[in-house]
Amino acid sequence: MKLPGDPLDRVIGQEHAVGLARVAARQHRHLLLVGPPGTGKSMVAQAIAYSLPPVTQEIQVVHDPYNPERPFIEVATRERLERERQIDQANVGKLIDPEEAPPQVAQQLGYLCGNCRVYSPPDQATCPNCSVVKTSGGKTGNPLTDLYGLIQVLNQGEAGRASVRTTSSRSDGSQEVTYFERAGERIRLLDEKVRKRQQQQEKQRPRKRLVPMERNPFVMATGASETELLGDVRHDPYGGHGKLGTPPYQRVIPGEVHESHQGVLFIDELPQLGHLQHQILTAMQEKVFPIAGRNPQSAGAAVRVDDVPCDFIFVGACNTSHLPELLAPLRSRIIGSGYEVLMATTMEDTPENRANLWQFFAQEVVADGRIPHGDRGAVEALTELSAKRAKDMDGGTQRLTLRLRELGGVIRVAGDIAVMEGESLIKTSHIQRAVTTARSIEEQLKDAYGSYNRGLVQDKTSAQLEASNYNYWNRHLDDDAVGYE
Repeated sequence: MKLPGDPLDRVIGQEHAVGLARVAARQHRHLLLVGPPGTGKSMVAQAIAYSLPPVTQEIQVVHDPYNPERPFIEVATRERLERERQIDQANVGKLIDPEEAPPQVAQQLGYLCGNCRVYSPPDQATCPNCSVVKTSGGKTGNPLTDLYGLIQVLNQGEAGRASVRTTSSRSDGSQEVTYFERAGERIRLLDEKVRKRQQQQEKQRPRKRLVPMERNPFVMATGASETELLGDVRHDPYGGHGKLGTPPYQRVIPGEVHESHQGVLFIDELPQLGHLQHQILTAMQEKVFPIAGRNPQSAGAAVRVDDVPCDFIFVGACNTSHLPELLAPLRSRIIGSGYEVLMATTMEDTPENRANLWQFFAQEVVADGRIPHGDRGAVEALTELSAKRAKDMDGGTQRLTLRLRELGGVIRVAGDIAVMEGESLIKTSHIQRAVTTARSIEEQLKDAYGSYNRGLVQDKTSAQLEASNYNYWNRHLDDDAVGYE
């Protein structure tokens, strides 16, 4: 079976939710998906991100020399980044091997030993061939030279200088300036024009790529902490000291609300966020959210970056029983700029929907990647199981369940059984055995002990039983003495 290319077409039985998801992707609307686990809420959210146009902005944090604790934000377009990339390529210069450089240049840069004339990487202060400081020129016995070499070795420093400038005369009598720079195991050769362009770039304000252009537009923030969700500023033991510490702009960390800019921010079990729902609401309303140091004992507490973009599509999800725990203004914002969707738990038992279950079977096999496909009997057995569970769990007759995560578990267990038996396809017997193997703990306790509650009691130690009996009698009887009998 050929699977649909559009991820929204892979969502089974949720036509209403899929239709609104398409609207959300095109019109930049928010969604609240409500329903039991396993009905496709996260799949709908991921499909929205797939349907969005490509990201067009990169967020950069820029150093402010006049007020370092208040870096500011610049938004770079794809066109600007392409121009900068072309400039960087033009300013790379020419890479040569150390042997191609003039010997005196190679020695000053730390590639060539002045004593034995053997080449080695510049991160080795002493020559690995003769154990002499490479830049000493073979002059041993000088205390200052030996001390300098010792310091380099102890600090694991690099030999020689980072760059060397040379001049030569042209035929017209003018001077030609050439720059040689270390570039790992090779040397970068720059002429005067390229060097000037590099210097012009170096004059620009230092910056850090906060949220890169090439990123995943789908951000799952389920269970995120406050710092993960809203960003933070790392601690610097030197307090951001100009020479010893790390500049504040380098320590800024984006939150998931910022990383989802121009994408989808998905939070399942939304009530678990608690008071952080207020921050999500603010980010949705303002489409910018500041990043500040959140630990009052940290050197980053004084750093703040305002107006960091966070224009995202918000998709929240929760179970029906948790609706009262949602922040009322947040729900109001979603309703005012989007849709609330109740996920279906069953669908009609029709030939078309049975074909959708065939598609679901194939999707699960492809997604797992470690189990074989199923034959017709296996898929029909899964369909019958779907009808049974729709009746048992949701009271639906002539219905098929849409609690598909549990069905997916049955498919995987059946696939594992087939693999262990060396079968090339999942068969009816594998599905039937998987239903028994994939039972929940509650079902296993009931089968083992006759009832779930009896299984819980059997699993307790004698001390726990005595404590539970004492508590039981004292909760239900007025005479404590009777409880001790």
